[in-house]
Amino acid sequence: MNFQIVLFAVIAAVLLFALYNVLGKKVGRQPEDNVNKARATIMTPGLPKGAELKPVQAPAINPALAAAISGLKERDPAFDPVRFVEGARQAHETIVRAYAAGDRDALRPLLTDKVMASFDKGIAQREVAGLTEKVELVSPARADIELATVEGDMARARVRFLAEVRSEQTNSAGETQTEERRTAEIWTFERRLGASDPNWALARVEAATA
Repeated sequence: MNFQIVLFAVIAAVLLFALYNVLGKKVGRQPEDNVNKARATIMTPGLPKGAELKPVQAPAINPALAAAISGLKERDPAFDPVRFVEGARQAHETIVRAYAAGDRDALRPLLTDKVMASFDKGIAQREVAGLTEKVELVSPARADIELATVEGDMARARVRFLAEVRSEQTNSAGETQTEERRTAEIWTFERRLGASDPNWALARVEAATA
């Protein structure tokens, strides 16, 4: 009798041990597996341990803009319209301020020779009349690409600028006149493909409708 009890106890212990081995193992997908998998997808070599790589979504290009820049993209696939517009907006502000201040040194690297000659003439006329001018943009100008193409090896891009400008003009007698106005212009920038200088220069300024 005692022997049977001991035998049953041994069998029960074996069964409990086997059952523990099964229950103690993780079977199927566990909740933490999803976490680990998610971490694996957002980690990248070179980042500190625990750091996450946040996805960056590039701005979408609408069909009209894609069509407008298709001519240039065929010759220069690296052309980035978003970066170009930002650079054009900065150039617009710099040129408007420099022209008003008569700063020829700031203007020269941003303009073609033809436009520089025209701007220089306007600055000289103000200097002869004893006029000084200071210009500020009330807010950053709106800039939209209307066309970007290539003729020969010369890339050209037309950008429409809509801006609110505050100007302060002082005459030789020290009298100051302040004016606020809205401007609508189309600026044509150009650069030669394959040239060592990758910068665009202002080649033409035209009045436009708002």
